[in-house]
Amino acid sequence: MEEKISYFPQEASQTKPFFSILIPTWNNLAFLQNCIRSIRQHATTSYQLVVHLNEGSDGSLEWIKEQGDIAYSYSEENVGVCYAMNAMRKLATADYLLYLNDDMYVLPNWDGILQEEVLACPDHYFFISATMIEPRAQSNCSIEQAYGYNLETFEEERLLKEWNTWEKNDWQGSTWPPNVVHKDLWDLVGGYSVEFSPGMYSDPDFSMKLWQAGVRLFKGVARSRVYHFGSISVKRVKQNKGYFQFIRTWGMSSGTFSKYYLQRGKSFNGLLKKRYIPFWVHLKNWYYRLSLRFKA
Repeated sequence: MEEKISYFPQEASQTKPFFSILIPTWNNLAFLQNCIRSIRQHATTSYQLVVHLNEGSDGSLEWIKEQGDIAYSYSEENVGVCYAMNAMRKLATADYLLYLNDDMYVLPNWDGILQEEVLACPDHYFFISATMIEPRAQSNCSIEQAYGYNLETFEEERLLKEWNTWEKNDWQGSTWPPNVVHKDLWDLVGGYSVEFSPGMYSDPDFSMKLWQAGVRLFKGVARSRVYHFGSISVKRVKQNKGYFQFIRTWGMSSGTFSKYYLQRGKSFNGLLKKRYIPFWVHLKNWYYRLSLRFKA
């Protein structure tokens, strides 16, 4: 897979950025442009833009080349999220890696608020997420408010007037992007696991690897917000059997990890401690592991 990826670093900057913003994309030019436009308009920190282009046959490759301020990696085929993330890591120059989806629109000072959270941490053992506003909330970590399901129906002006009026507490269980991790911690756990390619369940797998490395601060920050149109690329790709791969790798379901370890969606109250896991949950996970023998 390595030989299929080409790397195009941007010209070296005299000042080191605080964030390297990593954006994987797959023939999604209009959303990618919208995402990067929002970063340029609303960011308040120093940052480096890094994009991985899968295929780029929709004009996104030509567009990226024209920008001049974006480092990028490129693969002629869609190599998926895991390979894309690991490729972009090679181009990142900041200490803090900020993973963002191309179908997200960042809101004012989203990165400045994340920077405050990062600088308040006593060490690098943290995983911090911004909070998504979604037309249909995919979890209790998100705010459900519809400002458009696509770019044609996107109510940008109304969103910019209302985005910070919706109440939300900081929450436990950072897993999905947008998220921030220190580069040393990323390297310690080996980045994203390519056995989860093209990417289903690679997010909880990455969180589990951080947990195994000793991370207990998994914080979702309510004030830092992005609008998420809703997994545009996921709807097009042939999905891997990530649910069973997670069980095969970690001996439990991702739901067990999310509920009893990350306590995802609960109000944030500090460092996590693994909750008591009922016997019936252990029994269920034992059954899942046994059933893997009969799955391809």
